[in-house]
Amino acid sequence: MTHFAYILKCADNSYYTGITWNLKKRILEHNKRVKSCLQISKIPTILVYWEKFANKSEAARREKEIKGWTRWKKESLINSLH
Repeated sequence: MTHFAYILKCADNSYYTGITWNLKKRILEHNKRVKSCLQISKIPTILVYWEKFANKSEAARREKEIKGWTRWKKESLINSLH
């Protein structure tokens, strides 16, 4: 099943990285704080980057890689889209 690794920009200008099989649903869940660990101060969130993978394990590997990056490196990845 297809999965996505994604980066959200939060209201406090921090970044949140996660994985999901349904991007639209997951972002709505974050913003409504359903099945989400985001604090109220981080909402609303905006999807700023995503990658599509063939399965959950590939998406999880990429999520772990991105989570280990500095803010600068994450912003470089996000800005590479423009």
